[in-house]
Amino acid sequence: MSIQYTNTRDELISLTQTLVSTPSHHDATAVGDIIQNWIETNTDATVRRDSRGNIIAQRAGGSASTSLALIGHHDVVDPHEQQVINDDEYRVTKQSGRLYGRGTADMKGSLAAALLAFRDTTPVDNLEVVFASFTGEEDGGIGAQAAIDDGFSPEYAIVGEGSTNYAGVGQTDIVIAHKGRRGSTLTAHGEAAHASEVECGVNAIYRASDAIDILRELAADVPIATVEDTEINGSLAVTEVDGGTEWNSIPETSHVTIDERTVPGKRVPIEQAAIEGVTWDIDQDLPPMACDDTAFATAVTDVATSVHMEETGTPTQVTKPHATDAGWLSEAGTTCVIVGAAEPGEAHTAEESVSIDAIERCYDIYRTVPSQQYIDNNEYWLSN
Repeated sequence: MSIQYTNTRDELISLTQTLVSTPSHHDATAVGDIIQNWIETNTDATVRRDSRGNIIAQRAGGSASTSLALIGHHDVVDPHEQQVINDDEYRVTKQSGRLYGRGTADMKGSLAAALLAFRDTTPVDNLEVVFASFTGEEDGGIGAQAAIDDGFSPEYAIVGEGSTNYAGVGQTDIVIAHKGRRGSTLTAHGEAAHASEVECGVNAIYRASDAIDILRELAADVPIATVEDTEINGSLAVTEVDGGTEWNSIPETSHVTIDERTVPGKRVPIEQAAIEGVTWDIDQDLPPMACDDTAFATAVTDVATSVHMEETGTPTQVTKPHATDAGWLSEAGTTCVIVGAAEPGEAHTAEESVSIDAIERCYDIYRTVPSQQYIDNNEYWLSN
């Protein structure tokens, strides 16, 4: 027998609590079961679950020629000890209009909003609405990559990562671009010798130091990209240096770890630091995201503005410093924006929490966008 809720807000709270209380840091299977069962019980959508645990469901309005996906992920980072009740349950509490617990902000609150919106929306006739929740987002987006490799390719997507209170308090903004992350390592190669016979060796640390000097120069002139008249700045930093094995030996190798935050269409030429005796290897490359359709970004912003009508905040198009699954989707050709309940500084913390008002705003935005055919000046984000 299904539970009867007095209003959507209560249902959003209850579903978020259910998702958050179910552990998904090492294994997302249990919470995936909940999501799949909820969709099968509450909608007539076609649902599939791949070998990675990604859950994808589809609803069509009439003869659909275009697809819009509501995107989330149901894995989380390891919980803090105060967020755990036992091996089978996370602690989730409600206080002062907020829900507290691992995954409330990143991103099970927005996931609950997407599920209810997927059920409740009335899409225009030529639009297929898709719900997708990926695994492995916290491991570099391995679930999203697998889904894309298997053919997942919606034309448009709203990704439910954090966008609340970015440009002002009490508002859920629209992220139109975010940075990527390229993590790499320079390895300096030398020749070992006894430290009393310096001339017999080649000091790898010195070679690494020369490479670091080049990196410092590159970091002073990092790329800047412009998306919808909004600037987004890259960055470059050396974050680890390792070399040598003992105090009286000339080191044979030295390693330099580099964290680069990339921007759409541009990279720092780190290869310039691969001088004689130094090699460069890329360890991780998470792509940035840039919305490539002004009409779609405007349409989502207009909906968000209408949702905020009775509140103080005004949604603004902003950028985001963190890489998300939107980067993989954008790289594969999907037009993306990010709209989510999480606020800056909440994700991955011991006191992680999310505003219930923000979850409800996200639900209203997610539910309304698929029913919008055009924006005010008749620029269509969906073809007729």
